Amino acid sequence: MSDAIIRTENLTKTYGSGQVTTHALRGVSLEIPRGAFCAIVGPSGHGKSTLMHLVGGLDRPSAGQVAVDGIELTGLANSDLARLRAEKIGFVFQFFNLLGSLTAEENVAAAMMFAGIPEKQQKERARELLELVGLGEKLGARPRQLSGGQQQRVAIARALANDPDILLMDEPTGNLDSAAEAEVLAAVAELHRQGKTVVIVTHNPEIARQAQMVVEIRDGRLASA
Repeated sequence: MSDAIIRTENLTKTYGSGQVTTHALRGVSLEIPRGAFCAIVGPSGHGKSTLMHLVGGLDRPSAGQVAVDGIELTGLANSDLARLRAEKIGFVFQFFNLLGSLTAEENVAAAMMFAGIPEKQQKERARELLELVGLGEKLGARPRQLSGGQQQRVAIARALANDPDILLMDEPTGNLDSAAEAEVLAAVAELHRQGKTVVIVTHNPEIARQAQMVVEIRDGRLASA
């Protein structure tokens, strides 16, 4: 039996109806092993982000199944789906979505508030995570005082706040210059070395070259990559 932490079977997503139907995914079946570094590549508008949203429980499929760590998502109530996301998955997007009024430490700690973690532990954990992504000296900096690469590394630390098994990243270097991109990729590589399953949606060939596994999506279907 394979140790797949993410598994999809005939995953389909359709938007609209009738003459305006859009088939975003058309029967995608795949397995991503625990601890893998997987890049999802392909042209814009062909279903990459849709696949990530379904795998992360941010949306529900029109048909087919998706399981995370052995748990079938399609039958879960919204509250159970939210709990699974909070416990098992960290999300990082192209736009950092940091709170401008909060420091780097506070942005990371805020992600732990709803988990009922005591404030002292929130701060300790936030400091540890910012050290992990190389920002231990920027605890008190607000987003406007940080470069793009530094802001994205704060976003990565925030995604790790509840120690998820899986890190899902949608074009995390899309808005960064080459130097900032290198900072973020170094942080991601370190997290993968520590055992995290990393799945990145990307147009960047450099990320695809670093990945252990490449999944190519074209016209909503798996293609050879």
